[in-house]
Amino acid sequence: MRRPQLAWAKRLTVLIAAVASVLGVSAVNGPAANAAVYGSCSTSGCSDAASANSTWSDLGYPTARGWYDWPDGECSYAGGEFYNNDGQLPSGDTFYEYDVYPRACGAHRDAYRIVVDSNTGVVWYSPDHYTDFYQL
Repeated sequence: MRRPQLAWAKRLTVLIAAVASVLGVSAVNGPAANAAVYGSCSTSGCSDAASANSTWSDLGYPTARGWYDWPDGECSYAGGEFYNNDGQLPSGDTFYEYDVYPRACGAHRDAYRIVVDSNTGVVWYSPDHYTDFYQL
């Protein structure tokens, strides 16, 4: 029996998702529409996020996407520009995203991010890939 052919758009979507998965890149770059934003950070992981922020700051907050050498011999990923598509963070500003936890270069990324407002220097921690934001 012949399998039904996928429409070209569906095949393209599957291909993009597969490539993004292999590269460790999320196909979704914006926060959830119902993201919560908190003016302070009082959840677990805040101290780890602050420590990661300090290291990223020491590296000059690189804006190019990619793996960067971390002080302990591992790597961490700078995700490039964060587009704030749902407007949870201040509108009109430019943001960059960075992983919180280092790992081996090229390893699968987790959901923990910091987002830096390059206009104001304010840093946000998201422990759940942009569902919640906590200001550091």
